[in-house]
Amino acid sequence: MKKIVITLAFALSIMRVSAQKETKTVDNFNKWSVELNGGFNKVQRPFTSSNYYNARISPFTVDLGVRYMLNNKFGFKADFGYNSLTEQKNSSLPFDSKYYRADLQAVLNLGRIMNFETWTNTFGLLAHGGFGIAQLENKDYHVSDLVTNAIAGFTAQAKLTDRVVLTGDISTILNSHQDHTFDGAGLTENRGFSGLLFNGTVGLQVYLGKNTKHADWVVMSDNADIAALENKIAGLEEQIKKTPEKQIIVEKPVTNTLVSNKDVVKEMINDNYYGVYFDFNKATPIEASTSSIDVILSYLRKNPSASMDIVGHADQVGSSEYNDKLANLRATNIKTIFEKSGISSSRLNVVSEGADNSIQKDSEEARRLARRVTFRIK
Repeated sequence: MKKIVITLAFALSIMRVSAQKETKTVDNFNKWSVELNGGFNKVQRPFTSSNYYNARISPFTVDLGVRYMLNNKFGFKADFGYNSLTEQKNSSLPFDSKYYRADLQAVLNLGRIMNFETWTNTFGLLAHGGFGIAQLENKDYHVSDLVTNAIAGFTAQAKLTDRVVLTGDISTILNSHQDHTFDGAGLTENRGFSGLLFNGTVGLQVYLGKNTKHADWVVMSDNADIAALENKIAGLEEQIKKTPEKQIIVEKPVTNTLVSNKDVVKEMINDNYYGVYFDFNKATPIEASTSSIDVILSYLRKNPSASMDIVGHADQVGSSEYNDKLANLRATNIKTIFEKSGISSSRLNVVSEGADNSIQKDSEEARRLARRVTFRIK
């Protein structure tokens, strides 16, 4: 049997070819979103004198935004805000000012940059910052002050559905060229970045588009890698079809017995000679694993009555619950590749075995071998 395995492995290695590198991938996630938030504000400066100051928590802050993500980490948004600025009751001279603004901001998806997907698929974090213009108005003092501003902040996200996200945002706004104080009763002495106020809001983000997921929650490398593998498999299809079924002669003392290649391949697959391996915390296979996919794909095509378990594994780093999900996702992604290569989903069954507790957890090499998908032909 060992001689057969060695001979067959050598023969199958001839089937490995190199596909052209991927030149273009199609985004399969939504990029647009709208958001509506409301909350409070706190003005720090400037005021005419110590007799004027803002309420500790001043209500009536509203923000409306439209966001577009270039990918799952970077994007832009335009937002429009309204602040009602009033005095601290019984402690400040009364004033009633309005602050209207429009800003264009860059957005960083810190959730993807910091790999939040390793511990949660529900919570996210965005950072945003940019510049805009604003209008400060106070009818009592006939103030209409056009200013420029800089804004920066953080938005915490809690995903309710694939379309709706609950948010909480804290932003800092700096005004320049502000001629009047926020109370409207006096003039400023500094036309640089003298105005300072804070906004705290909660609200909802709604994702727009025909796809299931939004860029906020997509791991880009997974999509790119799957697309690359699909292109590679598509490029191999013609050669696989043209490859003749090989036969091996096993010598015995009296007679020669003909052994079918497909029976030996089945045994090799079930004995885990062919596995698909993954980088740490990734759900798409490494480039070197495509040859195993090619061999198994060829076997399934030549044996249309065969079905198969696709078994996902993970190393022991992380919680048991997370490793179960990661192992399942790895197996599901491999199933998707087979389905898109023409194998019926009814022949493919995903099994998650979670973390491989038989390996040495402290060994980096052992953990690398544990991050795999194996196969069982039935």
